Amino acid sequence: MTGRASRLFGLLTGLAMLAVYVLAGLVVYDGARIVWQNRPDPLVVVAVVGATALLTGYTSYRLGTAHLLAVLDVEELSRERAPGLHRRVAELADAAGIGPPDVAVSRLGVPNALALGGRRGGVVVLDASLFAVLSAAELEAVFAHELAHLAARDTLVKTLGYAVVDTVGGLLAVVLVPAVVVAGGISRAVAHISGGTPADADRTAARGRAAVGSLAVVLLFALTLVLRAHSRRREYAADKRAAAMTGRPLALARALERISRESTPSGPLARFYIHGDDEGTLSRLFATHPPMDDRIERLRAMANGGAARIPVR
Repeated sequence: MTGRASRLFGLLTGLAMLAVYVLAGLVVYDGARIVWQNRPDPLVVVAVVGATALLTGYTSYRLGTAHLLAVLDVEELSRERAPGLHRRVAELADAAGIGPPDVAVSRLGVPNALALGGRRGGVVVLDASLFAVLSAAELEAVFAHELAHLAARDTLVKTLGYAVVDTVGGLLAVVLVPAVVVAGGISRAVAHISGGTPADADRTAARGRAAVGSLAVVLLFALTLVLRAHSRRREYAADKRAAAMTGRPLALARALERISRESTPSGPLARFYIHGDDEGTLSRLFATHPPMDDRIERLRAMANGGAARIPVR
């Protein structure tokens, strides 16, 4: 094919592509205009979207707890096998104002404990190694920390929060993907018409996608930071409430120190781990747990202030 023929072919191809994508753009615009003209009350939209996100999150929370217990392959620690432990857990649960949770043991790979469920019908899962790593008082303090999470419904709140972020991400995709596709197609058509190469068109389209994608990333980034900051605050709150329930903040501080020496959090269960101390500002911002040293320092400060064992509800 001669240069002139190639140029003509590129021009015709570009015009055809431009016509197709302009038509697609008009269809998208017309559809958006119709939706906008017939839009419901904004409060209704927010309510529907919010209710959908919360329903999805609650369903995930209910199903996810059972699924996670199955994945962890937990073994229930019955009252007959550990009557003293169950008796003390029941006392702590009463102090926290919740129903006594089930106690289960698993092989989590690291000394760790996590609370699943809510104020009634909750489960506290312990890694089997905790019984060797911690003293009785330290194990009690860890239980009190997990019961504080159950009392505050922290697992439910966290799950609902992530459901909201996922819903916002889905809405952004619905709104932005058609615009990105049309803009990318038009840029390729213009490149053909102007005699540019396909690589030039791809670069132009990539820049457009990056610009639109950045807007979505910034919003989701901000929402995720809010969720992670809330999670860190809940860890401090659970430490404080556990110290009040047991009257022994130093027991929890020692437990955290022992666990920190025995393990480093990683993998799919990292959000449930008792500690997390990755280096770097960004890692700290995205951490679900506060730095271990900060938690221990706060617990020691409580002890120096003379924490008393008091009923907590």
